[in-house]
Amino acid sequence: MKQKKIRTVTEYFIFFMLYSVIGWIYEVFLEVVVYRWGFSNRGVLFGPYCIIYGFGAVILILSLSWLQRRRIYAGRLLVTPFLVFIGIVVITTVVELIGSYIMEFTTGEWLWDYRRFAFNFEGRIALNPSIRFGIGGMIFLYGLQPLFRRLCVRLSDRAVSIAGAFLAVVFLIDIICTYFIF
Repeated sequence: MKQKKIRTVTEYFIFFMLYSVIGWIYEVFLEVVVYRWGFSNRGVLFGPYCIIYGFGAVILILSLSWLQRRRIYAGRLLVTPFLVFIGIVVITTVVELIGSYIMEFTTGEWLWDYRRFAFNFEGRIALNPSIRFGIGGMIFLYGLQPLFRRLCVRLSDRAVSIAGAFLAVVFLIDIICTYFIF
């Protein structure tokens, strides 16, 4: 039983790191290809990850998996995906708002500014990005996460432990280098 709990926590840490990297790639893609602003590291650490995406992904998995598995109808219409989408929008917006305050408290600023968007709050959150996060969250919850979960299930306990330990060491070294050396 204890080994199963350790494996579950390790898997969630692997998912956290995986989605942090995917979030970083998404942010850099937007900055370089879509907006043509040029490259900059979009994370708060040296490595190629945006940890807010990792936290958001894990929070979505933990909070919406039960809803995603349910089949809720309004008449004959299946509304579960719509409810999941609304949940994603609300949760990611709250995560982004809290993340902006944490970043401002720890670094004096946050990494985004939504003042150019309508329906924004202090430039920290806005309707347009929240809808995009909802769409991305649907792709993540219904497409990527089931795939990554199946891949993770195929790995032995030892492989999961080694991968988790390796990622934890890399992450810890990055935190130390970012905040205490550089």
